[in-house]
Order: sequence, then C-alpha cells, then structure tokens
Amino acid sequence: MPERRAKIEALALEPGRRVLVLSDVHGNVPYLEGVLRRAGFCDADELIIDGDFLEKGEESLRMLRIVMALCARGNTHALLGNCDDWHTIYDADWPEDGDERVLRYMLRRKSGLLWDMCNDAGLDPFEMESLTAVKARLRSRYAAEWAFLASLPYAIETEKLVFAHASVRPGKPLSEHSPAELNRCDHFLTQGWRFDKWVVVGHWPVMLYGQERVCANPIIDREKKIVSIDGGCVLKDDGQLNCLVIPERDSEDFSWVAYDRFPVRIALDSQRGSERSYYIRWGDSRVEVLERGREFSRCRHVRTGWEMDILTKYLFSEGRFTDCNDCTDYVLEVREGDKLSIVEETSRGVFAKLNGVSGWYFGRLL
Repeated sequence: MPERRAKIEALALEPGRRVLVLSDVHGNVPYLEGVLRRAGFCDADELIIDGDFLEKGEESLRMLRIVMALCARGNTHALLGNCDDWHTIYDADWPEDGDERVLRYMLRRKSGLLWDMCNDAGLDPFEMESLTAVKARLRSRYAAEWAFLASLPYAIETEKLVFAHASVRPGKPLSEHSPAELNRCDHFLTQGWRFDKWVVVGHWPVMLYGQERVCANPIIDREKKIVSIDGGCVLKDDGQLNCLVIPERDSEDFSWVAYDRFPVRIALDSQRGSERSYYIRWGDSRVEVLERGREFSRCRHVRTGWEMDILTKYLFSEGRFTDCNDCTDYVLEVREGDKLSIVEETSRGVFAKLNGVSGWYFGRLL
C-alpha cells in the first residue's frame, strides 16, 4: 500500500498582523491560558498551534474543545502532532491490533483524549474488554470532535514560513510528505538540514539539545532557518510553554514569551556559576548508584562516567543500575536581586530557573 500523503494548508497572512506560535501544550489548559495572556493574544493576531495539544497532560478533551473554539474565531490555525491524530482509529487501514494497543496505552497512562471521552461518557476503561466495543459509541457521541481532528492539516505553509510539528525534509515538496515525516522526528536541529523558508517546529523539547546546561527557551537557528519551540510543558519537571512572537509576516525579528507556574522568589546572595557541569536527560539516563542516601544519592552516569549527586526520588528503581529523571549539577550564575522560579526545594538549596535556564542556587531567598 503506498504511503499516505499528508494534508497541507496554505495560509495567506495579512500584513501588519502579529503571528504567535506555540506547540506541545499536551492538555495543560492553565499553561495555554497563561501564555496567551502573557503574549497579549487578541483578535488582531494570528495564532498557530503547532501540534501536540493533546495527551500527556490531564485535560485532553477540554483542551480539544478549547482549540476548536479558538479555531472557530478565524484567526487560530491548528495542525496535527503525533499526539493528536486520534481520528485515524476509524480509518479503514487501522491495524487489527490497534484497538488492543490503544487500550493498553490508556490503562497505563490513565489520561489522554480517549480516556477523557470514556470517562465523560460514563465508561470505565478498566471494565472494558476491548476498545472496539465502544468505538462506535464514542464516534457518535463526539462526532464534532472527530470531525474537527480529521479536518486539520499536518503542516501549514505561508509565503515565507512553514509550520510542522516535528520536521520537514529538505528538497522534498511539502505536498509529497507523509504524516510521519512531518510529525515524528527526533533531534531535528542536528540533522544538518537547511531551508529557504523558515521552518518552525515543536516535538523535541529544546532542553534535550543541551549537554552542560538546561535551557527551555526557543532555539532560533538563523543559518539553518529553523526555530524549535517545545519548552517541555508537562513532559519536564522544569518545563515551560513557549510562545514564539513574529511581529508580522515579513519580519525575522523573532522574540518569545514563556509561561510556567513555579513560585518566584528573590535571591539575596550572588553566586558564581558552574565552570563544568552535565545534564543527564531522557534517552541517556542510565546511572550507577555509588552511594544511596535518603535525600541525595551519589551516582555515576554510565555512558560518560560523570559523577553527581541526584535526588534519590529521581531514581527509577532500587537497584545499583537504574534510569533516572532528568537532572543536572549545573550551578546558576546568580546576582543579588535576581528573580528565581523555584522548581525543587531541598536541604542543600533550591533547584530553580533563571531566564529559562535551570540549575542550583545555594544562597538565601527572600
């Protein structure tokens, strides 16, 4: 069977209107509301939702309905990420074991669009023998939601911009891309690809590109003409929701605003930043526990041999070798009076964010 081609939307932007772009909201309604409020989103703007507005978080069905209402205003345009195209469960080529796999996924995560729909419809997923038996009921009850998802493109193209959730293949017409080519690609910035038009993506949390420093701010690569904006909302303990701000359709004077809900405190002491540090992150998180403690454990990163103290609650198992939550020993460069967003409070100090950068602060706080 030939590979299915992705639906592409051509969008004509009016001159003089701001273009706001966000991605990877993952069902986090307060963060969506917060970043739009901080960006001052209004009817005079164009808003692009660059995929993955569903799954991972707690309110996928509510988020879907909010996105539907935004798009109905006429100045919001959404596209499908790899977490959004749930309408394909009704496609003729849906695999025979697809329903079984989806049910296992639902019971494991206990969240997501289908989980929300089942609970909203009074169906207990733990009492379901199969998803197949209830799909018809969900299809009729949520017809408007399924129709909306089926109407969305996998990429949006303007005269000078391309919005795709994860990637675009250089030298290949956008109309010839498959859905997977547009909404699934890890480490897009490291592929070595360059483009004539600006390509704006989410999908891969920007902090995963760092090795010594954790930064959740958008990455703007002017040589490659790529902007990567996924700030790790929901997925990362210190994540944020980024909103790229394009002043108007012909401008490359990009800026951004970001939103999180961490409490903010003022540093009373200055401290010097790390000369050396390391970031243990998803996909490369195997460590050897050298000394397990009640609050912190001394660990060695298996691949690099780097040693650091890790919060014991971040270790996934009790064994000598285990994977762990994202962590770093980076010490923030802080000046007295800096405002720190507090992610973790410990007996040794706080793990905090300063201007999108995460690290440790050991001074006093107001």
